[in-house]
Amino acid sequence: SGGPLINLAGQVVGINTLVVRDTRTGDIAEGLGFSIPSNIVQNVSQQLITRGKVEYPFIGIRYQEVTPQNASELSLPAHEGIIIQEVTANSPAAQAGVRIDDILVALDGNKIDQEHSLRTVLYKYRVGDQVTLHLLRNGQPVTAKITLVARPGNS
Repeated sequence: SGGPLINLAGQVVGINTLVVRDTRTGDIAEGLGFSIPSNIVQNVSQQLITRGKVEYPFIGIRYQEVTPQNASELSLPAHEGIIIQEVTANSPAAQAGVRIDDILVALDGNKIDQEHSLRTVLYKYRVGDQVTLHLLRNGQPVTAKITLVARPGNS
């Protein structure tokens, strides 16, 4: 598989990477395909052309996605976003005062939810960009400004 994924207006919206034709059980899954969104392809290709390598932005957190189920089970003040489980020492998040159990709900106003993962939202930015984290801490809104750095081991 491969090549452009084109919408009805003739615009390239992604690059096809895989098409599932059938499953191990023999079920036919015609029309099930996977592609890389065009905005990610554009960002990666621009970095390769200008730098010869790709640098992925890094905040310095380990997290768990907030789902309706764990939001209910844990009595979380949000039903979307990510729960901070670990903050890497000396990372942008640590320097900005991000804490374990904070809930990151948006990055520069871009919602973090099941349709917009943190990774996908981060792909809009480059190393060196300053962004605002929109957090909930004990149910109260908190913001933190950070400067994105390159993900360790990224060179």
